[in-house]
This record gives sequence, structure tokens and C-alpha cells, in this order.
Amino acid sequence: MPEPATSATPVTFPPAFLWGAATSAYQIEGAVREDGRTPSIWDTFSHTPGKTVGGEHGDIAVDHYHRYRDDVALMADLGLSAYRFSISWSRVQPTGRGPAVQVGLDFYRRLVDELLAHGIKPAITLYHWDLPQELEDAGGWPERETALRFADYAQIVGEALGDRVENWITLNEPWCSAFLGYASGVHAPGRTDPEASLRAAHHLNLAHGLGTSALRSVMPARNSIAISLNSSVVRPLSPSDPADLAAVRKIDDLANGVFHGPILRGAYPQTLLSATESITDWSYVLDGDLRTINQPLDALGLNYYTPTLVSAAEAPLTGPRTDGHGASSHSPWPGADDVAFHQTPGERTEMGWTIDPTGLHELIMRYTREAPGLPLYITENGAAYDDKPDADGKVHDPERIAYLHGHLSAVRRALTDGADVRGYYLWSLLDNFEWAYGYDKRFGAVYVDYATLARTPKSSALWYGQAARTGTLPPVRTAP
Repeated sequence: MPEPATSATPVTFPPAFLWGAATSAYQIEGAVREDGRTPSIWDTFSHTPGKTVGGEHGDIAVDHYHRYRDDVALMADLGLSAYRFSISWSRVQPTGRGPAVQVGLDFYRRLVDELLAHGIKPAITLYHWDLPQELEDAGGWPERETALRFADYAQIVGEALGDRVENWITLNEPWCSAFLGYASGVHAPGRTDPEASLRAAHHLNLAHGLGTSALRSVMPARNSIAISLNSSVVRPLSPSDPADLAAVRKIDDLANGVFHGPILRGAYPQTLLSATESITDWSYVLDGDLRTINQPLDALGLNYYTPTLVSAAEAPLTGPRTDGHGASSHSPWPGADDVAFHQTPGERTEMGWTIDPTGLHELIMRYTREAPGLPLYITENGAAYDDKPDADGKVHDPERIAYLHGHLSAVRRALTDGADVRGYYLWSLLDNFEWAYGYDKRFGAVYVDYATLARTPKSSALWYGQAARTGTLPPVRTAP
């Protein structure tokens, strides 16, 4: 007999809604020394002892560089209408400067052609954390020169692919690049300098603005340019405590305002400048920078996984601390040593992140108010679980299906509430190299056997594929 559904009312999306999946270059491509590619900061970081679980790295990853045709065919079989992927900067511009290596660009030309041949809409992310190592050796994101080099790189890729790719994203999660890379040191390049992290944040913003201008100078006007922000949903431990509300303000500035302030409004929040004045004087924000950053956008990408719960700390925090993104001996929150982070209640994923679809609805509605008229895309959302094949080789992941149903239902509620959400990109298409966690965490809708690299769609992939083909969420089923 059929299993009973837990949701009786069908959840249906508009016909033009994009159903996609997302990946990033270093996490899936492999082939790190082929066709002229040189090391990125993640090659260096992952080969540094103690930086990743088990010393694992992306040298082979899941070998997408050689298996991309099979992977695109898999997307087509699932019924996906869109695929968001990133370009490896050091595959295209090995030193981060100068002319492109055409064989590197050719890989992405072939990938785009394969996607279009299967009716899948490509969306390109120019930067997903893999800075060419030579640019880091010259100072990395804390230096203005890196933003200038990014603009050159954006122009190269835009000229090569702008005729066939309409959806573009400049940067993915610049918060992680700036604050996990340069403040806490848990991501590449592994530096722990609070002042450098704030400089990096500004120069990432500048890179977005310069890159947007560079893309527009070489691409058709019809193309859409966006940025993907992992904006935090920051909540107070005690909504009636003024000190906790002040803690929310401080973390909201550091997580969100530091990026959306200049990008959407052309100014950093004054509260952010005041809270960090003992760390930096912001003198690297030069005349004209904010106008450059404040380019009109065609869309905004939102990445969401879990909310953040904070309170005022009883005393300034020093030493190892829980920061809402994993434990670290250095804080990724410059100037926020008086803020305490708390685990939100509820069911959790393998990352220890609380499952809370209401946060996604809250985030969408916030940016509906903050940027009225700007189309939104959910450019990342997903969950890691301890997925294993059964005796028949099938991979059942009912927890991920429930997670997706809950979060996609939150997107649909936001549409009903007036939000202009144009699409959803599941993170991730494939199990892959999960940064400092190595291969320990599986976010993929498709299971990858890391010994053979064989791909097996999990039950969540089949569920999501049905949603993509029909525009309606299949019911979440429970055992009879």
C-alpha cells in the first residue's frame, strides 16, 4: 500500500522558476596540475599538515574535469533546469595576471556547450574562494591590487563565455573569504589577523564592483550580474534584553552590513565603523570606492543553512570559542569579543547546524525589504548527512528530503508573501571536498564513492528531480 504523505497541500512553484544545483571548482574538478593550472590558496592550505581532516585535499576531488559530460547527463536525467558552477581562477590565469590560458578556458567552453545542449541554464560564479597562490603571496585580499586583478580576470571570462551564459555571480560568500580566511584562519589562506580581515572585506567589495563593471563592458546587456552572500539570520538569546539586541546589531553588521551596506547602499554601517575603530581606521576605503562598489545589480544570490543565536557575553571572550560556524582558536568576528554565540535548539545536520526553514523565509523577506524590486535567487541551501549505500547499492536519505521540503516550502511562502525569488540551487549536486572537513561531510544529492568515483543519485536527488520536472514538491513520506 502507498505510504502516507505528511503534507496534504501541494506546494507548487511558478512555471519559470529555476530548479538548479550548485558546485564549486576546487571541490569537484581535480586535475589540479593539468593544462597549465597552478596552485590556488586552497591547494596550498589543504596540503599544509593539520589544516584539513585527515590531510585531505582536492587534487582529484571527484574528477569532474574529466567526467563533466557524465555529470551533465546526470543533471539532465534528474530534470534540472539550471547549474551553478565556479571558474578556477588559476586554471584560466595561472599567476592571477596577464593573458588567459586558452586550454583552461576551453574546459569551461566545453562545459557550457554541454549544459546548453542538454537544455540546462549555466550560471557562472567567478570566485569561490580559490585565489591564485601568487596573488596571496603578493598580499592577497587585504591588498587593493587583488581587486584590480579580479577585474581583469572577470573581463577575460566575460569575453569568453558572455555570449552563451546569461547568469553571472561575481563572488561567493565573501564573508568566508574575508573572515574565515584572514581572521579565524580555518579557511585558506589560514591567516589570523583581524585588521587584515576587514581590509580583505573591503577589497572583496571593491572586486565585486570592479568586476561588475568589467563584465558589463564585454557582455550583452541582457546578461544578469549578481553576488552570492551568506547573509546571517541573527537572533537574540533574549529578545527583551537591550544588551542581547546590541550583540545582534554588532554581528549583523559584521555578517551582513559589511557587504550589503556598500553593495546596496553605497556606505558601510556607521555602527560597524565605530565597533571596529580599535582594530582599523578604514583608511584603505579611498575616494570613489563606495561608488564603484555600489553598482546596480540585476539579482542577488542568498546562501542559507542555519540561523545564528547570540547574546552579550558576561565577560570579553578570549581563547577557543564557538562562533556559530565551528570552533576556532581565533574569532572570525573582529571587535565582537563581547558577544557570545549559542547553539540554536532543534534537530541538526551532520555539520551540527540546526535545521530551521523559518530562517530562510526571514532572510528572503529581509532582502525583499532591503532591496525592493531586485530579483532573488537561493544560490545555496542544503544539508550534510552520513549517507551510506544499502545492500542493493541504493542511497536513501529521507532526512535530506525532509530538509529540502521544509526549505523549499519556506521559499514558496516567501513568494506568496510578495518576494521575487526566481530560482533555487541545491547545495550540492555531488558529494565533494568539503573544505577543512575534507571528505568527511556529504552534502551531495548524488552519492560519490570516493574509491571508484562512481556516482549514485540518492533518494533526495530523485525527489528533487521530480520537483524540478513538475514544479510541485513531492510529498514527504513516512513509514506506514
